Amino acid sequence: GNPRPRVFRLPEHRSLINRMGFPGDGAAAVARRLDASDRPWGMVLGVNIGKQKATALEEAVHDYEELIDVFGPLADYLAVNISSPNTPGLRRLQEPSFLGRLLGGVRARRDEVASRLGRRLPVLVKLAPDLDDDQLRTAVDVILASGLDGVIATNTTLSRAGVEGHPRAGEEGGLSGAALSEVSTRVIARIHQHTGGTLPIVGVGGVMGPEDARAKLDAGAVLVQVYTGFIFEGPGLVR
Repeated sequence: GNPRPRVFRLPEHRSLINRMGFPGDGAAAVARRLDASDRPWGMVLGVNIGKQKATALEEAVHDYEELIDVFGPLADYLAVNISSPNTPGLRRLQEPSFLGRLLGGVRARRDEVASRLGRRLPVLVKLAPDLDDDQLRTAVDVILASGLDGVIATNTTLSRAGVEGHPRAGEEGGLSGAALSEVSTRVIARIHQHTGGTLPIVGVGGVMGPEDARAKLDAGAVLVQVYTGFIFEGPGLVR
């Protein structure tokens, strides 16, 4: 991960800025823990995968292929993260010059692993909220053409709209929480409208209460994820 400190609370705005940068012990260690865990019956496990910081964009597909091999047997679905702002260059993988080749490789390796497992292995693509309309439509069209299973909208934002003037607003990293809520909902609506509802969308970004979750579903999401909401509302937010 990136040097500490790398997480900053903006409590007045019920928001966070993070520049974590994929910290962890590596795929092998995570896989060992998942393999040894006693997962509760009915729990759906998704694994979020992203390229290593040192891997060149032109070689990124190989990182994702390796991670599919490692986590495909352990996960119910995989999320291809190409939108974290905290790994240098990662967001460029959303550009057409990289995205088609990347998702083609991901699809092929996913199909191989799913065939060996004898079950479906859905793969979703996690997009940034900072794409303009043309960039978003292009990325969604590539995802549709790849035959992958859906999108996660959205990751954190580099914008500081809504938190301007806060002492922490100048920190580098992605902004999440309440300040992201309307932006991510708009992206969901744009994807839903562009695809006519044919591409499943997982809505995430600023879900701080039931009204935010309902807004995501009304915009076209079929599932909702919560991250920063847990920090400010606690686990009771789910109920």
